[in-house]
Amino acid sequence: MILKRCFSFSIIALCFLFLSFTLPDKILKKVNKEIEKTFDIKDFKLKLVSVNDSILKKLSKTTKIDHLYKIEKDNSIIGYAFVDKAPSKTDEFDYLILLDRNLIIAKTKILIYREDYGGEIGSKRWLKQFIGKSSSDKLKYEKDIIAISGATISALSMTKSVNSFLIDLAILHKNNAI
Repeated sequence: MILKRCFSFSIIALCFLFLSFTLPDKILKKVNKEIEKTFDIKDFKLKLVSVNDSILKKLSKTTKIDHLYKIEKDNSIIGYAFVDKAPSKTDEFDYLILLDRNLIIAKTKILIYREDYGGEIGSKRWLKQFIGKSSSDKLKYEKDIIAISGATISALSMTKSVNSFLIDLAILHKNNAI
């Protein structure tokens, strides 16, 4: 009986482990579409970037680095994709950061926005402010990134999230994790 329970628990734990590192289909479809458009490629692979524990300890607690993927085609790295959530006023929104192979932001995209107000942060015009930024940039809301009336909380949250990611990106690069 105890062996049966341990086996059942092991199966549940393994399922949770594998499911926690995959993107939901709805998000994955949007990510793939943006990668195809941004890098003008088809038939690429997304491979999870694995980071060892000693490097993980150096990263901020806000960035979920287990959502960082290498974009590969024919065994060559095309770039990187990072998918995460950021808080809005009463919920969260899903966003994507695409990096070129030199770790420079090629595109940012709001994948799913769940609020009635503040959806303006999804506009291409506003999101273009992040393009070209790298781990050497420190972004300041209302200085480097313009504010949006009616989307103050979400715009500030996106700016903080990108900033946190760029800081962790520098740590990953310095430690040869990417």
